[in-house]
Amino acid sequence: MTVVTITIEQENAGERIDKALSTIQEEWSRSQIAAWIADEIIKVNGEDVKAKYKVKEGDIIEVDVPEPESLEVIPENLDLEIIYEDKDVLVVNKPKGMVVHPAPGHMTGTLVNGLMHHCQDLSGINGVLRPGIVHRIDKDTSGLLMVAKNDHAHHSLVDQLVKKTVTRKYTALVHGHIAHDKGTIDAPIGRDPKDRQKQAVVDNGKHAVTHFTVMERLGDFTLVECRLETGRTHQIRVHMNYIGYPLVGDPKYGPKKTIDFGGQVLHAGILGFVHPATEEYLEFEVPLPNDYVALLEELRQGK
Repeated sequence: MTVVTITIEQENAGERIDKALSTIQEEWSRSQIAAWIADEIIKVNGEDVKAKYKVKEGDIIEVDVPEPESLEVIPENLDLEIIYEDKDVLVVNKPKGMVVHPAPGHMTGTLVNGLMHHCQDLSGINGVLRPGIVHRIDKDTSGLLMVAKNDHAHHSLVDQLVKKTVTRKYTALVHGHIAHDKGTIDAPIGRDPKDRQKQAVVDNGKHAVTHFTVMERLGDFTLVECRLETGRTHQIRVHMNYIGYPLVGDPKYGPKKTIDFGGQVLHAGILGFVHPATEEYLEFEVPLPNDYVALLEELRQGK
């Protein structure tokens, strides 16, 4: 096991231990932390605690992170579009409609299944179902993802995400005419108290910041570039809806009357990070998918 030691700062004091740890270590899920507490591999000041324990400033938490289990995911030849690859990292252009990693009831056809066919050397830190995965994009969002091929690369990329130094730019088509050319949305995101399947801007949510720039105005729609400063679940979709400009085609956060696009019109087109081994800054860009381009042309022609 690898022992991770964390000292609680004032900003997390008073939170449940699972929430505090998932905020500090973004790659750990609350359910994973709860399981570790049940297995008594998390100690607070040398003692076992319950999942409902609220951390205090100065608490020293030691986590014996289990060694990764043998991966039980079926490799599949999914003809992935690999943009870049070396012995440490891989960058892939995920198509719309592909789930990133397996989950109960959805064990095949995911990006991870394809990665396991493409290469066997993936970081095991994130468990048996998410090898190499350091960040995610939604099923119906297309675009770039970075993948760690060893544990050193995984730690480096996660550290860059935590320190907000990774460049992540998305192209989004939203409802409404945004009059100003740019803006910043700084609003905390957490689980929607009215619908546990959704995220929302809530007072006790995690810090979340999205910067946007208008690229083109198309009548009743606006094309924007969104740059993530943080990476919360559904962040762009929640933030743009919060300010009154929901994403076109979004079945979860968009209006009932929208363009049928088979999901939100959102593409992760630009990704940049410092290489874990060479320390060189790398940046990649992929064009909009064909169906996205066709939709924009229809709007430009007023169809």
